[in-house]
Amino acid sequence: MMMTDDEIEAAARGMTGCTLPKAGWTHEAHFAVALWLLRERGEAPVRAEMPGLIRRYNESVGGRNTDTEGYHETITQASLTMAARALAEAGPGAPLSVALMALMAGPCGKPDWISAYWTKEVLFSVDARLGWIAPDVAPLPVG
Repeated sequence: MMMTDDEIEAAARGMTGCTLPKAGWTHEAHFAVALWLLRERGEAPVRAEMPGLIRRYNESVGGRNTDTEGYHETITQASLTMAARALAEAGPGAPLSVALMALMAGPCGKPDWISAYWTKEVLFSVDARLGWIAPDVAPLPVG
């Protein structure tokens, strides 16, 4: 079942307000929140704000942000790239649910989508968790 625009907004407000239950922080919800934030705040501010938002949310549900768990910079920035692309392709007036449906119907709908761009060795390194590491398999598609 795909999320409606109201459910997307509720997930985004819940995540940013640290009230979204941990069980609600699904693969789909990650992209839904990214889409909502990108549309509401713009790409540059979201790219800057997202690390703090995710770290705070992780801690609010009992998670930790360390060299081996929690926030992951490379995955986050790659996901924002894919979400921004889907938003642009859907068009400025399209419902967010349309952009989310397109993302989930494509490669990003699979939790391992990112393996098309990074090897596990590079992606799951401490360097990639703490900072941006460019793809080592294939470049991310751009708008």
